[in-house]
Amino acid sequence: MRVRSLMSPAVYSCRADQTLAQAARLLWEHDLGCVPVVDANGRPVAMLTDRDICMAAYLRGAPVAEIDIASAMSTDLFTCHVDDVLSEAERTMMTRQVRRLPVVDDEGKLVAVLSLNDIVLARKRTALSKVRAFLRGDVVETLAAISRHREHAQAAE
Repeated sequence: MRVRSLMSPAVYSCRADQTLAQAARLLWEHDLGCVPVVDANGRPVAMLTDRDICMAAYLRGAPVAEIDIASAMSTDLFTCHVDDVLSEAERTMMTRQVRRLPVVDDEGKLVAVLSLNDIVLARKRTALSKVRAFLRGDVVETLAAISRHREHAQAAE
């Protein structure tokens, strides 16, 4: 199965020069947990999560309308290509501990976001026996890898 087969035609993004308030509104209106940040050519350069927004507001002690996206976005970006085999995208999610990957085309432009939810829901639509076999392996391993606490998070507890 290819990433292309799971992609949603609706994709939302923001730019680094916009405010966190604008990004938060986008997340709220479209029920998203994150949004890719794109450059002027539509190529993803970062991801911005709802947590990034909250932490930026907390740490700066400023309203989100006064904080630009560039100061809060995560530039440690991992993507997948529309024609990648799904298992490649899952492997990236596992090894990089991310739940979502921006999907790019041949020009590197953003065309979708592939989420762990997309994968799970697609697997749910398959035959029950295939789902059982899948759940014994890939999804459980992917969820476990993504869910591991990073060392810096544990040290803060």
